Amino acid sequence: MRLTAMTQITVDGVVQGNGGASEEDRRAGFDRGGWALGKGDDGTHALIKQTYQRADAFLFGRRTYELFAGSWGSWTDADVPGWEPVRRALNARPKYVASTTLTDPGWPGTTVLRGDLAAAVADLKAKPGGELQVHGSGALIRWLLANDLVDELTLIVIPVVLGQGARLFPDAGPDLALDLVDSRTDSKGVTIQVYQPAGRPQYPAA
Repeated sequence: MRLTAMTQITVDGVVQGNGGASEEDRRAGFDRGGWALGKGDDGTHALIKQTYQRADAFLFGRRTYELFAGSWGSWTDADVPGWEPVRRALNARPKYVASTTLTDPGWPGTTVLRGDLAAAVADLKAKPGGELQVHGSGALIRWLLANDLVDELTLIVIPVVLGQGARLFPDAGPDLALDLVDSRTDSKGVTIQVYQPAGRPQYPAA
């Protein structure tokens, strides 16, 4: 399976609290949750739904897993009009969560990955199938990129600057070259950028 990652992100790189202002979203004093609600046009929404539908399995970090389990894992189709394909995919496909603290996942179809995470993810990628998808899970995406485990990264860039919140990439970290393989802008100003990791950047000689 190819490991693909998709996340909503602000212009200043924030990924925290895109969907609401839950207590989890307010960690570290964050109070600007819900910045992605209502953003994106029908074409962007269709892209997101199609992405979930083609997943063979999902991989989450603990925080995102718990948020999804408490929402998508408990909602019915009637709770998410228009987004039924996402709910059905998430509940039907195998789910894996990277966590050293989660012991009793309540969402059916969940396996907790413990121990050597790099080896566990490599084993998942070696299974037959199309895509192992990561949604949200900023800390996990950073770790997967640093360990050369991501095959494709899709950033859904919301045209807003928050000035606070957890960012996808820290101020200091490993460097990474990216090849842009697709890019589009929707009618509401949301841009979708699809990248493939391309090793380390090349810097001019001193």
